[in-house]
Order: sequence, then structure tokens, then C-alpha cells
Amino acid sequence: MSQPRVNEYLYRIKSHVEMRGVQFSLHFGFWLVALMLGIVSGAAAVVFRIGIEWVQATAYGTSDVSRLHSFAETLAWYWVVLIPTLGGVSVGLIFHFMTQDGRVRSVADVIEAAALRDGRVEMKEGWASAIASFITLSTGGSAGREGPVVHIAAMISTKVCTWLGAQGVTARDLLGCAVAAAVAASFNAPIAGAIFALEVILRHFALHAFAPIVIASVAGAVVHQLVFGDFKEFNLPLSNSLSFYAEIPAFMILGLLCGMVAVVLMRSIFMADDVASKVQNRLNLPRFLRPAVAGLFLGVIATQFPVIIGVGYETTFAALKGQLVWSAAIVFAVVKVAAVAITMGGRMGGGVFSPALMVGALTGLAFGDIATSIIPDLSGGYAIYALAGMAAVAAAVLSAPISTTLIVFEMTGDWQTGLAVLVAVSLASALSARFVDRSFFLTQLQRRGIDLAAGPQSYVLALVANRDVMTPIDTPTTDHWTMVEEGTFVSEFGTLKGAMPVFQRTHSAVLPVLRVAGKDQPAQIIGLLYEVDALRAYAKALADTAAEEHS
Repeated sequence: MSQPRVNEYLYRIKSHVEMRGVQFSLHFGFWLVALMLGIVSGAAAVVFRIGIEWVQATAYGTSDVSRLHSFAETLAWYWVVLIPTLGGVSVGLIFHFMTQDGRVRSVADVIEAAALRDGRVEMKEGWASAIASFITLSTGGSAGREGPVVHIAAMISTKVCTWLGAQGVTARDLLGCAVAAAVAASFNAPIAGAIFALEVILRHFALHAFAPIVIASVAGAVVHQLVFGDFKEFNLPLSNSLSFYAEIPAFMILGLLCGMVAVVLMRSIFMADDVASKVQNRLNLPRFLRPAVAGLFLGVIATQFPVIIGVGYETTFAALKGQLVWSAAIVFAVVKVAAVAITMGGRMGGGVFSPALMVGALTGLAFGDIATSIIPDLSGGYAIYALAGMAAVAAAVLSAPISTTLIVFEMTGDWQTGLAVLVAVSLASALSARFVDRSFFLTQLQRRGIDLAAGPQSYVLALVANRDVMTPIDTPTTDHWTMVEEGTFVSEFGTLKGAMPVFQRTHSAVLPVLRVAGKDQPAQIIGLLYEVDALRAYAKALADTAAEEHS
């Protein structure tokens, strides 16, 4: 197809975006956009990974980054300390000059974008987070690359949505397509990539979104395979077998244990962030020093435990092959949790999925080593426990049992132990949800005052602006100004989330809508917000959300 024909067709697609919502999501043109978005997002994920491996090889002086931990043991201690410290300094300077809050943008922000921001994420802060996460992962930060990759894909989707003028359902579906492709390209897991976008980001399984998201996810996986070949991330050499009925109780216990380990991992990260913030405020430390101090701590730990460096796939693979004794597995798991907490608490960037895989594999190996030694005749091997533990901890952290299970299966190519994995995953997810609000990402949002865990009924009010529901008035009465003086009013720029509590507190059926034009200009009452109109708008927003999720 010639370039003019391509431009003409793309213009027609852009014009068709006027068919808002589900109708356009089922249009062939949307699927073409999804395919192109999948290719671009998958390529971005691959480039991100290649770049990290190249910088790691350069910084640590090794040609095989898959054995980075082993190689780091041979380096001088001061070099192991210096690399992450310099990385932390760089990250701190990036966040200091490119963000207002010094906060890393990651998966939680993409979930917020899908729910509250019309499928769009911040661009300047997103680029800062991508560069910072790149440096963190390249210089020994103890985190994963899936979080930054997901946010990079969301930025690509945001650009596409802006160019097309996409809103609402269309924009959210495009966001899901980009995320699915990025995850698929990161792990060579097209099935899991599609389910992850639906389960974690969009948080529904609407049929209209399924086809374009699958198309994008497959495109991302194809990009991965063209660059790296069609191989599994963890190619297990062992042939696992499971004594189904006899070992099920053991995997149930493992699931409960992994649920508690996941809770410890998540709460350690949140506690580290709180402690670091308090220390920073008390000592009045410059914001850019926070990642630098975290990098220094990581370097010191890495001199004794180089397994904490980076995503940890070498140690994870060793656990899956049973190359560690149970005591070493426990020590490594504890140290890794501490290192991840320092990385995240120091706001260095990166994700939590890969560290959760490593901690889970170590937990499962330690448990399996003990369990198989007690009843060796009824055991299918400790590697099965490492695989189940890896899936269970990761699923509990993400609160994504379906996509996490599929990612583990696709990363290992081992579909024969599905029963054991599912038992452990289900119990770990159920237990961790009792102690942490749904997931690591939703809890991150909750800590910022954004409540999405309870469902649309808890956040759709924030999507409706007061000025869109109010009844304009030209001449307010004395009673209206009396209500303003008493504090019974709402702002023009507020939302129904703030207005509904005022209705409930004052038992008033109507509220003045106030506009504050400027510092030296008097306030104006520009309209009246009636409770019945607010309730009607709330009901419509809920109906629209339900229609999207069940279409």
C-alpha cells in the first residue's frame, strides 16, 4: 500500500473515532490501530530491555548479564557500592528537575488513568519515571522492568488517543491494547499480556475489548520473538510430576504461606516509603538525595548478597532448578524483600512483579525442600513447589491470579503442574486480600487518597464536574449568599465527590456553585446544584460504566 493510501486510510480511521465508545471498538479500523499500537508498544518494551542489558554489561563489565549476580561476586567491593550509588544520584536529579513530587509513575498510575483520566497518563513525569527506572535497573536497583514498561506503553497510548481525539471507551481500550502488547513483549506471554490488561488495568472482561487487546498482545509477542527468538524465560530442565491427591494439602499450606510472604513484601515497601519520608522531612534533606542514599544502601547489601541486583532472574532460575538449599533460599528471600523495600522506599523506580517472582520461587523452594524431606515417596519434587510459590506470591502482590498464573506458565512452558499452581495461587490471593486492600497497586492509590478498590460506585462521582450538572443563574438571592457565608456551597471546579457529602451533612436540596475569579476579585455564584440532578448524574455514570463492562 502506497504512503498516500496509508495516510488516507489513517485519516478515515481518525474520522471514524467520532463513532464513540463500543461501536468504534468493534470497528475494523480500531483493530488496525490496535495492531499498530501493539507493534510500537512491543518494540518499546524490547528496546527498554535491550538497553538495560547493555548498560548493565557496560557498568559491571560482563558480557553475560544473565549471570550478573555471579559475576558481581568477583568485583571489588567499592565498585559494587559505587554503581548503584551513582545510579541513585542520577535518579534523584532526574526526579528533582522533571517532577513536582519526586514520585515514580508506574502501573498504579495506569490503573488510575483507565478509571479516572480518560485513559491518559502524565507525559513529562512519565518520561522522567521511564528514564529513572532505566537507570535504576541498569545500575543494580532491586526492582522489575514490567512497571516502567507498562507506563511507557500507556504514554504511547496517550499520544495515539490525543492524535485520534479518542475519548471514553475508545481511549481505555487503546490503553489496554498498549499495555497488553508491552507485557506480552516483556515476557513472551501473549495470553497473559491480554488477560493482564483486562484483569489489572481495565478491571473488566468486556467482550468488545477482547479482540483488539488480543491482537495487540500477539503483535507484542511477535516483536519479542523476532528479536529474541521463541524461547521461554525460564526453560526448566526438570520433568515435574505431581502426586495429585496426596500433595494437594501441601500446596494449600504453601499458598497460605505465600500469601503471608506477599503481605510482608507489600507492607515492607509501604513502611520503607513512610520511614524514608519521615527521615527526609525531619532532617530536611534535599529530595534528590533520597534515591542516592537508597542506592548506597543497596550497594552495601550487594557486597554480601549480590543476588539483590536487578530483576533477579538468575536466582529465580536457580530456585526453579533446585540449585539452592532451603536455608540459603530463606536468607535470599529475606534480603531480597529488604532490598526491594529500600529501592521502592527510596523512590528509585522499577516494578514489583519480577521481585515477587524471585521471592515466591525462593519461598516455594524452601518449603518444598522441607516438605519433600518429610515424605519423599509422595513428592513430585521441590521444583514444583518453587514454581507454585513463584506464581502464588506474584499473584497475591498484583491481585491478578489469572494473568499471573498464565504468565508463569508461559514463562516456564510447564503446563503440567497447573493444579498445584492454581491451588497455591487461589489461597495466597484470598489470604493477602484480607491484610492488604486488594492489591499492591490499588493500595498505592489508596495511600494517595484515590479509592478504586471498592469499585465504580466509589469513584465515578469524581468523574462528574459540578459545573456540568448545575443550573446556571444570573442573579443569586440573599438566601444563596447566606448559605455561602455559612460554608454551604460547592466550587465550580469541584466534582460530585465533594458535593455529595455536603448534601448529606447539611440536608439541603440545593447548593450554590461558587466561582472565585482571582485574588482581588469578588466571588460569584454562577449556578445552583440540585441534589436530584446530582443523583441523576451519578446514576447515569454508574449505568454508563456498567454498559461498558458488560458490552
